[in-house]
Amino acid sequence: MNKNVFFHKILPIIIVVVMTNIITAMGFLLWHNVTPNYVVVPEVVTQQQANIFDFNPNYAIQFDSKSVDYQNVKKFEKVRALLEEYYYKDTNENEMLEGAISGMTEALKDPYTVYFTKDQMKQFTEKSQGSYVGIGVVVTMGEEGVLTVVEPFAQSPAFEVGIAKDDKIVKVDDTDVTTIRDEDMIISMIKGKEDTKVKITVYRPSEGKYLDFDVTRKKIKVINIDSDLLTDDIGYIRLSMFDSEINKDFQEHLNNLLKKKIKGLVIDLRDNPGGDYDQVSAIADRLIPEGLIVYTEDKKGNKQEKKSDATELNIPIAVLVNENSASASEVLSGALKDHNKATLIGTKTFGKGLVQAVVNLEDGSGLKVTIARYFTPSGICIQDVGIEPHIKVELEDKYKNFAISQIPKEEDSQLQKAIEVIKGAIR
Repeated sequence: MNKNVFFHKILPIIIVVVMTNIITAMGFLLWHNVTPNYVVVPEVVTQQQANIFDFNPNYAIQFDSKSVDYQNVKKFEKVRALLEEYYYKDTNENEMLEGAISGMTEALKDPYTVYFTKDQMKQFTEKSQGSYVGIGVVVTMGEEGVLTVVEPFAQSPAFEVGIAKDDKIVKVDDTDVTTIRDEDMIISMIKGKEDTKVKITVYRPSEGKYLDFDVTRKKIKVINIDSDLLTDDIGYIRLSMFDSEINKDFQEHLNNLLKKKIKGLVIDLRDNPGGDYDQVSAIADRLIPEGLIVYTEDKKGNKQEKKSDATELNIPIAVLVNENSASASEVLSGALKDHNKATLIGTKTFGKGLVQAVVNLEDGSGLKVTIARYFTPSGICIQDVGIEPHIKVELEDKYKNFAISQIPKEEDSQLQKAIEVIKGAIR
């Protein structure tokens, strides 16, 4: 080989490659000294892969050494290796890693923070955005973590087969759902194509037994608002859920009652599991004076407020609440209570005051994560506390397992108390 070619062409290339590797290594070591975190890299199979110059940060898991015990990092790798070596079937490390990711959300012990695999996220997105085809029930996640029927819609498929209030949904098409902490995920499993069947297994506490129901899915026309005149001058509006159109519907029903010259109003939020945050804020804006409706606050102290204008409803208001009045229902009842605009009657509300966001991950999986808490105008956090009514009234025992719509108004002790309160305020 010509010496001039070697010294002028080949040797500079070798020097550049060596210097690049040295600079890369020094940069990595400097980064590691400045940021003393634990780094877990994939198991290597050759010495070449173990070479520091082949380190790929895209395959590293980094832990803050100030908050993570190194023994736990070593234990993670040890357990993984033991499972791979001794488990009686071949292991799938990708599935195990997804299980570990899911375990991170479960460790938070927050039923509203959930990891969805790619398949679960696809099912959740498709069915939650599709047509409203299902069995026709209002449900909520009970305190024990089991999806509970609040009310079957009248003449719905669920109503026709005998599914009742307080039934605990334990299986959908023979799949155990008691370990699924996200109610939307279970609801998406219940929904499907029209005229197809779904098997629902429930536990009925009042009878102490499990029951199976084969239910045919149908298009459900959900009516989340109803209004009536209780007396000549007392109006009644029941809100079953805060859907995306409920504010417009509420204004129409309220205006119709005002045209009939009502002097007092009963708003029924019993068994209302919540719904759209913006919609309930708009309804509160119509009822309360100028001021704060609700605010959210994240762990960094960032606040977002909803405020009302000076327009308010200047007639006596009573609000009916119970243990199934949750989330947006508590936003409305809390705002009315703090502004002294209504008398709350019934039992303490559910106590759900958390804000969630859904994050779509790059591979199609997803994360639903609690990002903030709701606070009433007076600064009370609703979560796990609920809102106490001004006047505590229980339903009669014979109606404890009845849907609100199925209780005769004249025998509804909570409603009758509200009428009494409104009459006293009108005089």
